[in-house]
Amino acid sequence: MTFDELYQRAKSVLNPRKLSEYAESGGVGAALLTESGQVYVGVCIDTACSMGFCAEHAAAAAMITAGENRVLKMVAVDWDGSILPPCGRCREFISQLDDGNLHTEVLVAERVILTLHDLLPYDWRAKTRVNL
Repeated sequence: MTFDELYQRAKSVLNPRKLSEYAESGGVGAALLTESGQVYVGVCIDTACSMGFCAEHAAAAAMITAGENRVLKMVAVDWDGSILPPCGRCREFISQLDDGNLHTEVLVAERVILTLHDLLPYDWRAKTRVNL
């Protein structure tokens, strides 16, 4: 599957809406392509007390529920269709679900693809530490 197709899958779940006085959802959509070829999608949920979660977390939860954990490609899309790189929490979260996920390709901007390893250059799991 191409990143264009994955982008369209993420964009297809966008549905920004107010859930209650204190919560909104659907302003960001994400799509994850797994090793089996399945695509899992999710949307963000934002709450006033910061207990919501990102679209990547929602897509990952669907993937884990289906029994998978290896992500080959991922993309997130903002409500206006722009590509969003994953936040630090999402980078770390996805990277910990499978040892191979540091090699996950991430669309971070139009025609810009990096791996999670590229996005986490000083990974805490590395055996050798770099003095910063």
